[in-house]
Amino acid sequence: MHISILALFYLIFTEVSGLKIAGDTATIEYTPEAVAIKDYFQGSATITNGGIPNLFSDTSVDLASNAETQALRNFASHKNLRVIYTVCEVYYRIVANKKAGSGIASLKDLKGKKIGTTQGTSAAYFVQKYLATVGLRESDYTVVSGSTCNSAPCGSGTFPYMLAHGTVDAVGMWEPTVELSAQALGANAMIFQDRSVYREVFNLHTTAEKLKDATTRKNIVAYIRGLNQAEEAFRDTPDKVFSRVASTLNMNVTLLKTVWPIHSFNGTLAADLLDVMVEEDAWVAKTDRRSTISRADLAMMIDGSVLKEALQI
Repeated sequence: MHISILALFYLIFTEVSGLKIAGDTATIEYTPEAVAIKDYFQGSATITNGGIPNLFSDTSVDLASNAETQALRNFASHKNLRVIYTVCEVYYRIVANKKAGSGIASLKDLKGKKIGTTQGTSAAYFVQKYLATVGLRESDYTVVSGSTCNSAPCGSGTFPYMLAHGTVDAVGMWEPTVELSAQALGANAMIFQDRSVYREVFNLHTTAEKLKDATTRKNIVAYIRGLNQAEEAFRDTPDKVFSRVASTLNMNVTLLKTVWPIHSFNGTLAADLLDVMVEEDAWVAKTDRRSTISRADLAMMIDGSVLKEALQI
């Protein structure tokens, strides 16, 4: 009887605690994770605001989502980090103020200008990579930090406000901040985008230790199966999730629909992820003042076995 009671308490605790996921809850990218929990995952799970660092600061966190840039930054000191699923891919844009006298008529004209973005992130990497296509180096412009915004009116300190008030000349970020920045400028907005240059690869991560634990791995596999179903809804029947996503992010549905085509929900592990990581790590290493990580080591970070198990019926 004593053993049975202990077993019962264990089962109850396991069910109540469930999976704990850390993600940036202010982004469109993370929202399939939330829908998966509510609609498709048959276990229990919670999402807390955060990201990959939470995997190492809080052992109760089982999964974490972030762009590939943050994976590279964290893998440098945590070789047990594993990428197991690509939640979303986003084709970033830059919006510039082409008002009379600005001198901005092309991407190259951003030389000497102030560009709003968040340093050390996928957005900052995108800005430098995109501007490099027209011969600009990072020393040719000034990066100015600010805050994102999901709904107008955007307050002081946000990138849309800063662009509209002349604190910066352009903004390169994830959505809907760029779209809101463009709307704040109206007819003076000039948008630059080249999908061949860069896309954010927003992934779900865990640790090698979590995957070695049989119970945790089983739960993660089941969650990935549910997440894959959510991805199908986002990709094939977005009208069914627009209002929920907008409500989750305190965003206008019309705004969400405007930026939706910039996002891809493919329900897979990006096939070229290793190549992306190898190329991008040169910039991350320089930014973080460390040595680059070898291709062989980066390959260890990518674990496709969880998705493979999830797809097996």
